[in-house]
Amino acid sequence: MIEGLDEEQVSLGEEKKRGHPYLSGNFAPVQQTLPLTPCTYTGRIPEELAGGEYVRNGGNPVINEALGRDAHWFDGDGMLSGVSFRRTGEKGGIQPEFVNQYILTDVYVSSKTSSSIKTPILPSIATLVNPMSSLITIILRVFRTIALVILSHLPGSQQAIKKISVANTAVVYHDGRALATCESGPPMRFSLPGLETVGWFNGRKSEGERTQDLGTGFGGRGLLGSMREWATAHPRVDPITKELILYHSTFVPPYINYSIVAPTYDPSHGKNTPSQTRILNTPVPGIRSAKMMHDFGVSRTHTIIMDLPLSLDPLNLAKNTPVVEYDPSSRSRFGIFPRYRPQEVRWFETNPCCIFHTANSWNSIDPNPTPGLPGMRMVNILVCRLTSASLVFSAGNLAAPTPARKIPVGLEEEEQCRLYYYQFCLSPSLGPEASNDNLITHQWALSAIPFEFPSLRDSVSMSAAKYIYGCSVSGTSFGAALGRAVKINALVKVDVETLIERGITNPPTQITGCVDTRTISEILASKDPNDSIKIFKMPEGWYTQESRFVPRANRASEDDGWLLAYVFDESQLAEDEECNPDAKSELWIIDAKNMTDVIARVYLPQRVPYGLHGNWFSEADVQGQRPVERIRTMPVRAVKENASATASPAWKMWMATRSMVEEWLQ
Repeated sequence: MIEGLDEEQVSLGEEKKRGHPYLSGNFAPVQQTLPLTPCTYTGRIPEELAGGEYVRNGGNPVINEALGRDAHWFDGDGMLSGVSFRRTGEKGGIQPEFVNQYILTDVYVSSKTSSSIKTPILPSIATLVNPMSSLITIILRVFRTIALVILSHLPGSQQAIKKISVANTAVVYHDGRALATCESGPPMRFSLPGLETVGWFNGRKSEGERTQDLGTGFGGRGLLGSMREWATAHPRVDPITKELILYHSTFVPPYINYSIVAPTYDPSHGKNTPSQTRILNTPVPGIRSAKMMHDFGVSRTHTIIMDLPLSLDPLNLAKNTPVVEYDPSSRSRFGIFPRYRPQEVRWFETNPCCIFHTANSWNSIDPNPTPGLPGMRMVNILVCRLTSASLVFSAGNLAAPTPARKIPVGLEEEEQCRLYYYQFCLSPSLGPEASNDNLITHQWALSAIPFEFPSLRDSVSMSAAKYIYGCSVSGTSFGAALGRAVKINALVKVDVETLIERGITNPPTQITGCVDTRTISEILASKDPNDSIKIFKMPEGWYTQESRFVPRANRASEDDGWLLAYVFDESQLAEDEECNPDAKSELWIIDAKNMTDVIARVYLPQRVPYGLHGNWFSEADVQGQRPVERIRTMPVRAVKENASATASPAWKMWMATRSMVEEWLQ
């Protein structure tokens, strides 16, 4: 057992006996997938939604027989849940249709076609981050996965596991492709509106497309190629240039590589030209070790990589420390470089923290304090900043371990997750800070309320957007207590432009300060129609998920549009807090301008488990997809046919041996 455990961690076994909070209630996976199915609704569906589709990704374990097993919210096979707004023959007619489909990854298909496998092929993130996991336990779990992967390439398998990604985190649209993402592999293309799986996207083409072989993509060739193709779950698409910008995080030096994929497809002419990748797997210098890096920032001219003191390194096991370890005595480092020149990265250092999601990044020019000199070039970023790594552990029903190294005296901060503003100066300093040209000019929170899962109007991303939307929780934090799960009961709209101006005019304390110190209750009690923070509070017992913004045509302002979010009424839970079989979710369409009115409620034919990230795909996106030659399907041939009476004795013996090996690997 690794040092640093407390009584709460020792009681973990008792918590598991009651069932895992992220495998129970509306976190539990659904067992049914539906094709496009008409839904009833009340209210008025905006014309701007016609022909488009809202899609949300999330983990939905295909194997869920043991509620007490190691599990983590970030585990599970990727499942897409969507609502398509189909145009009908009537003038202005819109028919919402629900669809959900598993993403047919190598791991999913192998799991479904191997009758002997009763637990997930991949080890749970909870196993890797659990401070109580011994070195031998982790090694055995990893070797089990390796053995099953090797077995999938031998005769009798219906799906070879070539990539270990479960594609369960987010979705994005780029250059005629809808892509599902997860940082343990490359993006997976899927089709709109039916959500059929097309194939892996390697930065040049996707499996299932008609385009000829264009050579190697993400990762390149060689032994480590499959690791170098792992891509961030949060790639960025520039709304002006339409470039796809992403990074690749690995366990070996240089640890971070960087890619930009230029757009090439013209949907108006149906031309499917080869993708001319502008940058492919270029190293970003300055990263010293493997890190748990989930997101980054991109402005119109610069990219921001975050090297935070949260390691994700298998080599930690050799030091008798967890694979995932947070070091509060270390520093947070932000690497900023011109978009096309990662070799020119500059590093800015500050107090330790964790950041899993960034909200927006943009450039600005500030007045120079010396008259007559050019303005100061700045890069700004808004992030969801946590003061510890507790979320990583609580999402696996684990207590965060006591760090082996303590935070220095005077740098302590309360447990929190807030919308936070950093401004980095790229111009040479001329004042008392002249000895440090890598200067962070501002770093403080905009609001004191919990804030996560940020989003904004896509067209204003990478510029100085006025509004950021996100999720909050009342009465708790995003690092929930052991035995509980984080449930979102409030959607938040923040006028970041106003709060940043207020913070610059009357600066709060650097690092620990906050511009707006009100609580959720105090904000809800406000009668000010121009309040810089507005909250849509869910009715009692209802919970929601990450929202996405859809703009109104001919908008009057940036916030003129709607938020789309799945919601669930937990009165549908049974006494044991498990979902009744007939439990159903809804999709709410909320006025994003006043954050008060629900203008339409779409009643879904089944529930949508609380999941991760979604996106809005416009009618132009749906109609502008690249042609597909083939989609992935489940194998038709059943395993049992391999052992039929017509099979040879040698084949029967091999299949019996194979089945014994699979049983032993449980």
